[in-house]
Amino acid sequence: MKFSSTDSYVAADDLKVAVNAAVALQRPLLVKGEPGTGKTELARQVAQSLGMELIEWHIKSTTRAQQGLYEYDAVSRLRDSQLGDERVHDIANYIKRGKLWEAFAAPERVVLLIDEIDKADIEFPNDLLQELDRMEFHVYETGETIRATHRPVVIITSNNEKELPDAFLRRCFFHYIRFPDMETMKQIVEVHHPGIKHDLLHAALTRFYEIREMDGLKKRPSTSEVLDWLKLLLAEDLSPEDLRREGKTALPRLHGALLKNEQDVQLFERLAFMARRGM
Repeated sequence: MKFSSTDSYVAADDLKVAVNAAVALQRPLLVKGEPGTGKTELARQVAQSLGMELIEWHIKSTTRAQQGLYEYDAVSRLRDSQLGDERVHDIANYIKRGKLWEAFAAPERVVLLIDEIDKADIEFPNDLLQELDRMEFHVYETGETIRATHRPVVIITSNNEKELPDAFLRRCFFHYIRFPDMETMKQIVEVHHPGIKHDLLHAALTRFYEIREMDGLKKRPSTSEVLDWLKLLLAEDLSPEDLRREGKTALPRLHGALLKNEQDVQLFERLAFMARRGM
């Protein structure tokens, strides 16, 4: 089985090669790129394309690697022992499976998403090295070793908030999702807004890429944001002429979908003010 674009996801050729190479090598695929470029969605589409179940592990700043394996609930066991519950005699009743255990124990091969690994502590990736390498781990409370029935397809995403350890990087196949050019973006938009008028799409994307290339912009709008913006343009029934009349320095129509902080809004307001003074 080979990964390819789906009805709802346009994958560039180099991304398809990266996914299929990681699957063939049986190594985790580490995907980086700007927020909003479809890294998390990639895992869902890989699962759909390959006909596999998806198990998602979304990482937070407080997430520990051990939680991906299992957690032992000693407090519940102590409470049950005080209440005379018969469950206390089997410690397995107090072992909660983590996402890696679920992926290892699945009866068929699955896709395991470890999302935004760079949010966690710097030691988090190193703490998973052996488990991802050997596809097994030991449960100390029960004395059993959990081995993967089928080696899962592991996709790990990062927004580059932290540098990942070299030892971890060596074990991954790496791919950086480049921001789509205009032609690729048109294909993406067609998937989400089929039948959109060509003139409106061209005018909107021309305006969008002008905004992205603006000097001094703190946060450049992403793919997900342009899709939201186009949805609003269609809902408001704006024409290509409405967008062209604004000029490069004017605050864009429905800018709240594209500009996500006050500094960028103020930048456009200053540029518009200067353009008016220069008229």
